[in-house]
This record gives sequence, C-alpha cells and structure tokens, in this order.
Amino acid sequence: MYKSYWGMEFNPFQKEISEKQCMETKDFKQAKGRFEYLKNTRGIGLFTGLAGVGKTYAMRCFTTGLNSNLYKVVYIPLSTVTVPEFYRTLAYGLGLEPACKKIDVFNQIRDCIVTLVKNKKIVPVIIIDEAQYLKTDVLNDIKLLLNFEMDSKNHAIFILIGQPVLNNILSKQVHEALKQRIIISYNFEGISREETAEYILTRLKSCGVTTPIFDANSIEAIISCSNGSIRKLNNLVEKCLILGATNKVETINTEIVMIAQNEIELT
Repeated sequence: MYKSYWGMEFNPFQKEISEKQCMETKDFKQAKGRFEYLKNTRGIGLFTGLAGVGKTYAMRCFTTGLNSNLYKVVYIPLSTVTVPEFYRTLAYGLGLEPACKKIDVFNQIRDCIVTLVKNKKIVPVIIIDEAQYLKTDVLNDIKLLLNFEMDSKNHAIFILIGQPVLNNILSKQVHEALKQRIIISYNFEGISREETAEYILTRLKSCGVTTPIFDANSIEAIISCSNGSIRKLNNLVEKCLILGATNKVETINTEIVMIAQNEIELT
C-alpha cells in the first residue's frame, strides 16, 4: 500500500536490492579496490566493521562479478564450529565427500584446491562470515591449510569477514603467524553523514520517485538514528514511508522519524 502511495515501483530499501541499483559509498569503493587486489594476488583478506555497515553486501557484489568458470566460491556463514565441523563444511562447499578422520579431510581439501588451480585453472574463493566467533583451533588450522609448496604460493583466495573485535583477536600472540599472512585488510566505517542523504535520494530515484519525500530535518534525524549502519537506515526509512502513507502526509518530518524509530526499538 505505501509503495503506491509514494509512487514507488518497488521497495528500494529491501535487502535483496540489485547491485546495479545501489549507490557506491566510500566503504564500498574502498572494499571493492581491495577485493580486486585480492583477486589478482590471492591469499588472505580481512574485512571488519560493525553490524549492518555493508560488509556482506560488498562481498556479495564481489563474488557476483566473478566468472564461475574461473572461480569457485565457498561461503561459510556459520563460524561457531569445531575444527572437524569446519573441515566438513569446507569440504562439502568444494564438492567433496569428507572422510572420517580430520587429517584425511585436511588432505582432501588441500588436494582439491591444488587440482582446481593447476588442472582446471579455477581459483577457490573461501569466505567465512562472522569470523570473530571462530575458535582458536580453527584459526590455527586456516594457517596450515593455506601453507602450499613451503609457503611460496597462494593458490586460493581466503576472506575473513567479521566485527572489529576480530582485529583484536588476530592481534594476540597466538595468531601472529596467521596475521602475517593477511595481505589486505579494511575496516568499514559506515555510511557517512554526507552519503546518507544522497543514498536515500538515489534509492528513491531507482524506484521511480522524483519528488522530495523527506524534509531536511527528517534526514538529520535519520542520520542520527542510523549511526552509520546501512541496515538500520534501510529499516528506518521503510518504516517512515509506511507511517507517512498511513497518515497520508505529503512529506516525512522529524516527528514521523522518531515514531518510526520508537516502533523499531520496540520490536
């Protein structure tokens, strides 16, 4: 109902929005450049940031643009796993039937990566999301897993994505060897104040809205409430549009933003 009220062809603030319809923020551009570097050099990349700032979205855009004939993407969203569970998950992602013993699965994975790269000319792209929850044993085995040909070559692309605490975890002495293997890293700062207004305008234009919906004060209120999180921003703007349509207003004001924020906090 609210979409027709505002003349929107679709909801441009939903999570499933097409990559082509999104504005490239500073964070996105910085991450994109680092993903491209990682693509060319291979090895371990580290990407951190608070929840909702766009880490997973940037990663999704990167993997969507990869040629499936040249890259095999394995995405592991569950990081609260034991070492054997990690190996089994990775093995299944690579299309393997994991053996029973840990050492056998380890060798299966390494042999598969070498075969993909050398024989099939396919580069594995292994992504672990919410990596701040990885156990020490798993982090230690990641280091061993990527030690190819006496550490002289990077066969796979390995991406760790997590919240800023992951940087602190990797700074511990026990993880020094793994940290030294990270060839590129980036910490997402979140959408900036200047970018927020442009982001809202760009999203609305993408769905056919050309007239202003939010007044200047409401934009300031949204900036304050979202605090750099694109996820919070999307949720808040959508709630404002629903409330605005329900109350049949011509533009969204600060009062509606605050009501919308209160409703979100209560859910």
